[in-house]
Amino acid sequence: MSAEKTPIDGSSSANTLLQLHQLLTSCSKSISGGNFSQSQTSVSELINFLDSVSDAAISELEPGAKENAFRILSGIYEFLCSPSLNQENIDALSFELPKSASKFAGVSPQCLEISDNIIHRFIEKCSPRDMLPILCEALDSPNKTVQAATYVCPLISGLSDVFISLQRRHFEQIKVAVPVVVKVVKAISTESDYEDTELETLFERIVVNAHSIQTVCRKLEDGENEKLRALLGLYVLQILALVSVSRNYLHFALRLASILPYSGISGLGLITGYSVDTMSHIVIGEDEEDCSSFSSHVYLGASLSVVWAQKHDEFAQAAKFDFGAIKTELQNNPTKRWQAVGMLKHVFASIDLPWEFKRYTVDFLLYLTSGDISNKLEHNDCSLYMTSLYSSLQALTMIIIYASDTVLRKNAFEALKRVLGDIPNSQRFDILKALIKNSDSSSMVAILLDLVRGEMHRERILRTSLQKNEALEADSKTCQSTLFWSTSILELVESVLRPDTGGPPILPDNSDAVFLCIFCLFMFKLFDIYCLEHLNGYLCYYLAWIVLSALNLYRFVLMTEAAGKTNYTGLRSKNNLQKAYNEWLLPLRMLVGGIAAANKNDIDQHAVDTVCALNPIELVLYRCIELVEENLKHLA
Repeated sequence: MSAEKTPIDGSSSANTLLQLHQLLTSCSKSISGGNFSQSQTSVSELINFLDSVSDAAISELEPGAKENAFRILSGIYEFLCSPSLNQENIDALSFELPKSASKFAGVSPQCLEISDNIIHRFIEKCSPRDMLPILCEALDSPNKTVQAATYVCPLISGLSDVFISLQRRHFEQIKVAVPVVVKVVKAISTESDYEDTELETLFERIVVNAHSIQTVCRKLEDGENEKLRALLGLYVLQILALVSVSRNYLHFALRLASILPYSGISGLGLITGYSVDTMSHIVIGEDEEDCSSFSSHVYLGASLSVVWAQKHDEFAQAAKFDFGAIKTELQNNPTKRWQAVGMLKHVFASIDLPWEFKRYTVDFLLYLTSGDISNKLEHNDCSLYMTSLYSSLQALTMIIIYASDTVLRKNAFEALKRVLGDIPNSQRFDILKALIKNSDSSSMVAILLDLVRGEMHRERILRTSLQKNEALEADSKTCQSTLFWSTSILELVESVLRPDTGGPPILPDNSDAVFLCIFCLFMFKLFDIYCLEHLNGYLCYYLAWIVLSALNLYRFVLMTEAAGKTNYTGLRSKNNLQKAYNEWLLPLRMLVGGIAAANKNDIDQHAVDTVCALNPIELVLYRCIELVEENLKHLA
């Protein structure tokens, strides 16, 4: 079966057609004669001949190759339509010819049309149940030499015909095909080599394919109808995600949106994930363990559907989303709001989506967190949603760091603060701590440390206010026990200034993290002072960002605790003061002093910038040292 491809020589078109007729005659005779081995050889020779013709036409290496391909493909179609061709021949050719004919689809629009006709002819003459796995196999193994975007179009259209032609077990058979289609469309849509017209043709076929499933649904009774409608909903959401990744194809999105209500999907159910979970349960059932084929882009599509609706009124109308009601419910129900924020992580974290959609999603997040949404927040528990909330916030930090649009960065930071403010205090601290410990960006760590300091300042003001009212003494004690004013702060500061492993960390590629590692090495006295002269100036800027914020936080807590004669955080205990003094502050003073000395007499602008970057950290560092010495003196 693996014979060499028959090359096209310089023969005339008539000779090429003659060669095709000879191959077709050979196939017909061997199949009709019942010679299995000979029939396999004949079919293999025919397929290799057709592949050589399509390859030559697509590569355009020979003059007239496209015209020749059209004539050859037309000859195949005429052969299949011949009244004298028996069913045995059609069945034998159906295993290989659909794939081979689809390779011609990228040659020209005319060849695409003939390819469609050939596959449709097989579906007419063969069992739909037999054609479904044949088309799925052809979809799942595209040849690298063909244009995949056009190659799959006849096959997807063929599946649409097959779906409608199925007589029984519709759900089970369509369920097999849907993941195959999604997989191949995902692979194609995320590539950037295709022109808009090619992708438009592909998505047109996909939308028609979804409508064909909808047509089948209308013919089915209760139970199977429910399953197939759920499968259709999952399919549409995945395709909607792929349409969004590829281009801003509003016209395709609108057609997909019109199918969502038929699947029993609501806007609120999508943004909270409830509709997705419900449909997945119906489709997957309890007996199947592997549901990965149905979850790849489903949650992304669910999130994007609401973003589309917020951006385009016509999408909301097509999907029958009551956007005002969605916003009202999310603002009044913190649980559903947390679910919605968790769903949006799929958009924020997508590496394929255009930045435009992330901007829309940040705007939507600001939209649903606008107004007073924090009433009675402390009486709610978001423990079940901590993982998804953390993932969304972490993805937001990536937008803040990497977005080139200043407005987007600003809005993402505002959204970050609002979401943090929407989380109960104890759990808010846990999330902030996790964000700080898991961030590779020193600038982001510095920002998060400043947010922690702001939270502590807010709680201090609140505690002071409560303490002035004796009637609220019990509430005051509760306020004092919050995690923001506890020993966890000491752990947080230490996590910035020292690695968790207790030894020298591996240097990452990210320059943001490089300085932190160098600094940690120095903290463990593994850093050679000689190397200070070779530190690049840009590292000092990271020093100023992350260490200055950590020192400011340490100074703020120490001054506040000393002024109130308290020790909620444990920073004022003798052991912790000595630890900070000997393991953090004095080594840091040596590091800063060494860098400053190495650049003191250098008139290079880079050296001047380095010294300037160190000035603010020196001021805060020396003040921290003074505060520690004063507290130790009082404890003596």
